[in-house]
Amino acid sequence: MSTIAPEFRLSRFIASLTDIIFWILLIFSIIGLPLVFILLFYIKLPVVNGQLLTPYLAMTWMADPSRTIPIIKSLIHTEFFRIIAFPGFGFAALLAAATIFVERKFLAKIQLRVGPLYCGKIEGILQLMADGLKLMSKEIIIPAKADKPIFWVAPLLFVGTAAALTSLIPVAPGWVAANPNVGLLTVFATIGFFPIITVLSSWSANSKWTFIGGIRALHQMISFEIPLILSLLGIVILTGTLNLTEIVESQQHYWWIVFMPIGAIVFFITIIAELERIPFDLPEAESEIVAGWLTEFSGMMYGLIQLGTYLKLYAFAGLFTVLFLGGWNGPMVWPPFPQEIITNGITIGPITAHIPGLPLFDQEMLNGTLWFVIKTVGVILVILLPRGVFPRIRIDMLLHTGWYTLIGLAFVNIFIALGLLYAGVLGHGGLMQ
Repeated sequence: MSTIAPEFRLSRFIASLTDIIFWILLIFSIIGLPLVFILLFYIKLPVVNGQLLTPYLAMTWMADPSRTIPIIKSLIHTEFFRIIAFPGFGFAALLAAATIFVERKFLAKIQLRVGPLYCGKIEGILQLMADGLKLMSKEIIIPAKADKPIFWVAPLLFVGTAAALTSLIPVAPGWVAANPNVGLLTVFATIGFFPIITVLSSWSANSKWTFIGGIRALHQMISFEIPLILSLLGIVILTGTLNLTEIVESQQHYWWIVFMPIGAIVFFITIIAELERIPFDLPEAESEIVAGWLTEFSGMMYGLIQLGTYLKLYAFAGLFTVLFLGGWNGPMVWPPFPQEIITNGITIGPITAHIPGLPLFDQEMLNGTLWFVIKTVGVILVILLPRGVFPRIRIDMLLHTGWYTLIGLAFVNIFIALGLLYAGVLGHGGLMQ
């Protein structure tokens, strides 16, 4: 089957795109610009280098790369940028949104289906945008007997907790939104909020389906959080640190998955259970309890919870990359920034422009980000895979797996780590001294 729908015409696509751009510019010119100039009467304009920063001067500077690039570079290295854009919420939300579309196409290929196709014409690339617009246009229905304050605030708490978890993931050397010395303990503490939020969400809806789903989620998360924590103790024993950045730096020569494959397997299974994904999707079993603890949520409240779920998916995949796959460590494949542009500037005809502040990002940071994204996307695809090939397991099998099998394997992993340490294979004088 062709990747382009039969009725697709490039000329129609360009014409529709041109129409959209025209109407955006027209509306901005008629409504947006007058509003901006009205607001300028009530806002005190800043003074930069002895000059009043008027809109005309700002637009002039924006057209001059020698002025804008140093400003952009200074903004990039602020804490605000790290939290809001990269590697914080913006970067995580972008990867999470892409994961939603990739999951639908990936599972469709596994099950010999097409998946999203017509929305956006080329492989249905606009399906995600269409779903977002649909959720924003849907009515938010609050159950009559719901505990409304808790019901309203639960989706925000869920997204906020997931965003806090993503802020702890180091993406590249020196690039992390929050880098506490006890980062791994902070991760455990943040994960502990999800069962509380889930139970509050299910209870506040005052519905039997949501409450059953919430109780199932509580049992499942508590059962798997203990082996999740135990599976990582081996890494703490061998590295002697709880700082995630230092754990990544300890894997410059060997990844921890090489020495602790049992811990990696246990951690991987527990994160699938924490994400409530097949085969551990009992809290949202459609054939049994409608949509579980999400049944009564609608509109953007449901959309926020889904966003939080995929942020949580990215965070867990990033954690697996950081803890077991070496994080950003990898061979240098990113090409260096051309040195002649830094020294001689950019020459266009008779004009030579010297642009200070280049490059915006150093080669090591870009290379580290590339390897982190490649590894994390690979982990995400493996997490998505069971949904297309496995059935849902029974609740008794789930609890037995969490309380018996995984906890036992986690202790075996701890004993292996202690054996490697005392045998001198790892640690001082060993392979990772």
